Order: sequence, then structure tokens, then C-alpha cells
Amino acid sequence: MHSRKEYRKILRERYLKSRNRKEKSAILDEYCGNTGQNRKYAIRKMQRREGGESRRRKRRRENYDGEVKDALSMAWEVFDYPCGQRLKPLLEAEVDRLRELGELQCSEEAALKLKLMSSATIDRKLKHQREVGHQLRSKGGVRPSSALKQKIAIRLTEWDTREVGYTEVDLVVHCGSSASGEYLNTVSMTEISSGWWEGEAIMGKTQQWTFQALKRIRGRSPFEWKGIDSDNGSEFISELLYKYCAREGLELTRSRPNRKNDNAYIEEKNWTHVRKVVGYLRYDTMKEAEILNDLYREKLRLYKNFFQPVMKLVSKERIGGRVKRKYDTPRTPYQRLKGSGQISEQQREELECFYLRLNPAELKRRIDAKLDELWEVYQQKTRSSKVNPRRRLTPRLVTSSMTQQTPVGLPS
Repeated sequence: MHSRKEYRKILRERYLKSRNRKEKSAILDEYCGNTGQNRKYAIRKMQRREGGESRRRKRRRENYDGEVKDALSMAWEVFDYPCGQRLKPLLEAEVDRLRELGELQCSEEAALKLKLMSSATIDRKLKHQREVGHQLRSKGGVRPSSALKQKIAIRLTEWDTREVGYTEVDLVVHCGSSASGEYLNTVSMTEISSGWWEGEAIMGKTQQWTFQALKRIRGRSPFEWKGIDSDNGSEFISELLYKYCAREGLELTRSRPNRKNDNAYIEEKNWTHVRKVVGYLRYDTMKEAEILNDLYREKLRLYKNFFQPVMKLVSKERIGGRVKRKYDTPRTPYQRLKGSGQISEQQREELECFYLRLNPAELKRRIDAKLDELWEVYQQKTRSSKVNPRRRLTPRLVTSSMTQQTPVGLPS
């Protein structure tokens, strides 16, 4: 080993003074032929400095600088923190509009980089921002179904996602930690093919109020309804809805009892469009109902349907113990409806004109302002300190009457 080091030291001086690769290659051939050492190992030793430190590698030039990262973070916040796959088509379509509206401050070069950035790079650049976020779990709960369900056919999650008009509906409760008394509920609807979502807040869960909420939702939907699929809750399994569907030519179906995955499409929307937005607090006043309906009808539906892309499953293949899923290009419900060819020309033109008038950043600010108003009303109602609406509340196991015990003792 000592002889090899001495030999390498002599050749190293010639190696470093060589001006072309041909001379260096000849020196390496000589050294490896005489010592039998590996060529890559010899190259590293020849390039190593006298003090034992290897030559520092030249740092790769960073393509996405601070300006691009700041603009990406701002756009990510405007579109409600989607993943890289869903954010990429949004950046391609909306970056120029956001700059024209004055919501995104960046140079032309930075805007071009944003539109060319891949989904994997987007996720890497937003890694730090995602680490400070938090994840929540969904919550649900429905009443037992009625005897009318025997007349309604059961449908599993086997939809033809190419046909527009079939909907899933569900009820999201806002009871907080106690299910006693009356409280608000959100009637949530999604269209299977496009992912279009609508919501309506009602007090209680009576069949009449639920039915009226569904009619209002249908009235503002930009497509013709062909079918309604619900769970087995008594608010949906009603004579009102059953006769209405028969009269209007709508197909009414239901899921299997206690099988939430049969309503997978609407269960997903219940989390992303309701729970993640309004949280888990108890809302039980008409003022809160007005705020929620203003949020659902004028702001949230526009933001979610025009600026939140959805991905549709194309194929699923099991490989050993893993399931490999393939999705299509993320597109917003508006884009899917517009490109479906199953809505009228008038509806398509109305949607396009409406889209051009919208500002996603302004919508996001209005949604945040309305949520602040909702939580202020809640705090005034409960006279409590600031609460965290994102935290799931622990149910109470005793009622107030059980905690108020009758005093025992001799009369004073």
C-alpha cells in the first residue's frame, strides 16, 4: 500500500498538469494496469487534495428562485392548498388571469416557470408549507331509514362516469358535541361525472325541509338531473321525494345500510367542501343558518366548482400487495361540464361568461371573511373564548339534567 501511494503521488502531479482528457486517460491506464485498482477509485484519489479533502462539487444552478417559490405559495393559498397534480392545470390556466387581476405579483419569467413546473416539483417546493398544515378526520351520522326503503332500489358505487346528470346526496350534521335539540344540517349534493357540488343549510332534518333544499339545489344546477342516490336516512327515504322523482322522471336509488363506501363520491365532498371549511362546531341559530346559506349559495359553490380541479380514476390494477391506480388529467367541474357535450349551448355559454367574471383570490377572501363572521356569531352565542372550529369535539355522555342534582338535607 505504501508503494502504491508513492507511485500515485508521482503520477498525480502529471495528472493534474494534463490539459486534455486523452493525457489523463493514458495516466489512468498506466496506474490501473500497474496496480490493479479500480478506475473510478483511482480517479477519486487523483482528484483528492493534499489535505485529504475531495474537490468540492460545483453546486447545481437553482432554476426556481425565491420569486417563483413565493408566487407558487401565493397561488397555492388562493386555490385552497391542492396537491401538485391538481395545482398544475390550475397554474397553466389561471396564472395569467391572476396577474391581470393584480392578485399575483411576479415577473413574466417567473410566470412562465410556474406554468412549466411539473406536479412533482410543485410538491417538493411546497413541502415546508405542507408541514405546518394539519389534517382532520371526517364525521358523519344519519338516522335509521324508514319502511319506504323497500320500494327503492339499491345502487352500489358502479356509475357510468361519462354520463352527466346522476347525483349523490347526503346530510352533514352540525351538532357539535351533543345531538340533543335542533341544530343545523347541510344538504350536500355532487354530480358523479363532473364533480359539481352544491350545498344548502337547513334547521333540523325533517323530510319537508330536506326536500325543499334539494329542489333549491336542483334549481341552480347547470345540468339536467337524471337520478338521485342517497343513504338510508329517513330525511331522504320519504314519500315526498319518492313521489317527486316518479313525477319528474328521476331515478331514485339508495345505498346498502351501514355501507358508507356505497356513497363514496358525496362522502369525499362532505369532508373537502363542508367539514374542512366550517369545522365541527354546533350551529343552531337562524343567524348561523343565514351565514351558511350565503356562503354555500354565493361563494363556496363558485370557488369549488370553477377553481378546484378533481381527478377521476381511469384504471386500477393490483400488483402483489399493492393497488396501482391511474387518474386522468385534473380538471375543474366547470371544465368537465363544458367539455362533456351533454349540456345545452346556452348553458355552456352562460357558464363561460360567468367564469370570466370571477376572481378566485377575491372569492377566497370573501369565503374567509364569511367564516370569520360565522365564528364570531358562534362566540357571541356561547360567550366563550376563541375556539378552534377545526378540532373535532368529544361527545358528552351525560345531559344537563343529570348534572343538576336535587339538594339533600334538612330545611333551613
